[in-house]
Amino acid sequence: MTNPNQTPIPELYVSADAAAALKDEAGNMPSWDLTPRQICDLELLMNGGFNPLKGFLTEADYDGVVNDMRLTSGALWPMPINLDVSEKFAEGLEPGTDIALRDQEGVILAVMSVTDKWVPNKALEAEKVFGADDLAHPAVNYLHNSAGPVYLGGPVKGLQTPTHYDFRARRNTPNELRTFFKKLGWNRVVAFQTRNPLHRAHQELTFRAAREAQANLLIHPVVGMTKPGDVNHFTRVRCYEAVLDKYPAATTNLSLLNLAMRMAGPREAVWHGLIRANHGVTHFIVGRDHAGPGKNSAGDDFYGPYDAQDLFRKYEDEIGVTMVNFKHMVYVQERAQYEPADEIEEGVTVLNISGTELRRRLREGLDIPEWFSFPEVVQQLRRTSPPRAQQGFTVFFTGLSGSGKSTVANALMVKLMEMGGRPVSLLDGDVVRKHLSSELGFSKEHRDINIKRIGYVASEITKNGGIAICAPIAPYTATRRAVREMVEAGGAFVEIHISTPLEECERRDRKGLYKLAREGKIKEFTGISDPYEEPTKAELTVNTTDIDVNGAAHQVLLKLEAMGLIGLS
Repeated sequence: MTNPNQTPIPELYVSADAAAALKDEAGNMPSWDLTPRQICDLELLMNGGFNPLKGFLTEADYDGVVNDMRLTSGALWPMPINLDVSEKFAEGLEPGTDIALRDQEGVILAVMSVTDKWVPNKALEAEKVFGADDLAHPAVNYLHNSAGPVYLGGPVKGLQTPTHYDFRARRNTPNELRTFFKKLGWNRVVAFQTRNPLHRAHQELTFRAAREAQANLLIHPVVGMTKPGDVNHFTRVRCYEAVLDKYPAATTNLSLLNLAMRMAGPREAVWHGLIRANHGVTHFIVGRDHAGPGKNSAGDDFYGPYDAQDLFRKYEDEIGVTMVNFKHMVYVQERAQYEPADEIEEGVTVLNISGTELRRRLREGLDIPEWFSFPEVVQQLRRTSPPRAQQGFTVFFTGLSGSGKSTVANALMVKLMEMGGRPVSLLDGDVVRKHLSSELGFSKEHRDINIKRIGYVASEITKNGGIAICAPIAPYTATRRAVREMVEAGGAFVEIHISTPLEECERRDRKGLYKLAREGKIKEFTGISDPYEEPTKAELTVNTTDIDVNGAAHQVLLKLEAMGLIGLS
């Protein structure tokens, strides 16, 4: 008798002939270029990873998922999966319209038959799905500041899988894994979900989980979209491959999951369980604070440490996967081995290195002991995260017109060039407007486009080891955050708020812009007819009212030194 975890599950791909016909028809269909998150979602829809979904959720299914974690069929499903689009794209669509879904290079991946179109209550979605409408949560911030305002729902016909050029041998569809398990006779499989490199404690807990479940082990890391600031998936997969030979080859497999995580804690754990069930897994390790996003705006954890385990346990039978509790492993010095923290007697020496401490040691080039991590893993991490003094970084000045941003930025550039060591590029607001954004006006939409262009250039400079100095007004919090996330994927981001008051900026007004704005002759002028959202968590705040340019630039240099980005001695 074949085990349920080894029988094929439905996919949404059509036959080769049907795909060819649909590609021909697609030339007359409206086309939507998918975002990276949507590409991840579409791939798991098409290959059965999101079974029983047959496409993007209808409005009725969306309402059921948001409010009760149920589809209209009654099936358990905790996460909204919708095609979010712009108002402009949605305005001409009527139910019954077929649209071509394309990747970012224009390659058609699927055809969607639109059955539903609506404007969601995103605040309600945030409260219900993520527990709070708090922009400190990365998925809530995405929901409000990146996702399109209109949702589309309807079934999908898959034409071809998204192209991956990296680690192709490690990428398996649910049915490919099920076939693999059947071939090897793996009737019990425990999956380990991770978005971080594996260290020795992880190896020990996965060994124990497999023994406890009397199962084979599937290391199943997420390589789609994780939390901003996470180690990039290229580095992580190299780390996984470096330690794979520490596991028994006959009982362990590594497969990559192209999932866009939402960091939704308890709901995410249930979602991960359903996805793993579709991949043929029978047991799943649910971690402490599983898929937690960190701290909320009040500085507290978004979710309790065991909320995810509690919710998973409640729905375990419906998920069809047995939960294995994640054990917090610590190193006992006297016995030179890892043991569960809750089983250790008093009087022994317990050693542990937190994620924050690990990042500090990497940042400062300090020793990382072998009891904590494998040398092969540390080597890969050091390749990607050299000491900060060897990394590129971005200094991002923000403030009102006339606050002194450009002047201080120029002085800082000269001082950094005088020090030498790394190339320095100045992306001044006016210069960028002239060379990169000459076609843009000053509406909020155009301001955002301009700042994101600056952020993109800065991120490329940073990623390649240079120093980018940016000096736009950048009045909006969400846009500055988007730039920070772009840059921090490749190095440090240092936000400098030039907090010179409006009255002083007006007094200095050499170009007469404030006067024209007061007279209504300049529309959408920041500080007069348009808002400036002051940073609340800038790395440094400088008021240039009573300080000269040299003093202000020196404050920035001292901050960069304190962060380990430069050495002044």
